Amino acid sequence: MDEILSVKNQLIKNLKKLHQKKYRDREGKYLLEGFHLVEEALLHQAKVEVILVERRTYESHFEWFAKFDVKIVLVSEEVLKSVSELPTPQGVLAVVCKKEEYPAQITGKWLLLDQVQDPGNVGTLIRTADAAGFQGVFLGLGSADIYSTKVLRSMQGSNYHLPILSGELSHFIAQLKENDYAVYGTELSKEAVTYTSVPIQAKTAIILGNEGQGVQTEILRLTKQNLYIPIYGKAESLNVGVAGGILMYHFVSADSLKK
Repeated sequence: MDEILSVKNQLIKNLKKLHQKKYRDREGKYLLEGFHLVEEALLHQAKVEVILVERRTYESHFEWFAKFDVKIVLVSEEVLKSVSELPTPQGVLAVVCKKEEYPAQITGKWLLLDQVQDPGNVGTLIRTADAAGFQGVFLGLGSADIYSTKVLRSMQGSNYHLPILSGELSHFIAQLKENDYAVYGTELSKEAVTYTSVPIQAKTAIILGNEGQGVQTEILRLTKQNLYIPIYGKAESLNVGVAGGILMYHFVSADSLKK
């Protein structure tokens, strides 16, 4: 088993670059930290290239590592800290290959994100979509990269449970509409209606927008109807993660009652 004790090792230098999106895109890889997230990746057949682990962590969790057929490299605590972005590294870090699988058929309910930039919000929304039983998530251009450390930790492995696609949002909306989807935008305007006033159907997509600017006007023009969540107190608006949770659970509530 290989062991790396120097932070100047070339492999370590290369791995540090994966904290930058341009290198993740170029190499088609990302870093994953912590036992829970690494295990989620392995259990759901993500391609894990190598796991870096401190010797004492490896020895104390030998049975856990023995469950998986994956290359393991031992590293010193100093080396692991030099690669980790966490304040307190958990002793294990994996290099995982990026994979975006376009489903053979678009079905069920989908969450669409238009330039949602905060990593915590993006991760929370994907995790909530997973919990609510949504079929997938589509990230429009300008949204936070799901392979950044903050988004990965916010998703808590939900990215391995449902397809997460990315690209030009208007093209995906056109595809949904061709498949008889009801596509709803979100905005505060006189034309928008309360989210409880529209019928719930199996083929539904909800669009949430940028934290400051909301959904782009040109995207709102593509929807069947735009919705808003009533505010009864004095706050001007809801956090996009909270708003997304309210809407997603509302649109699956009827399905849940049937079960």
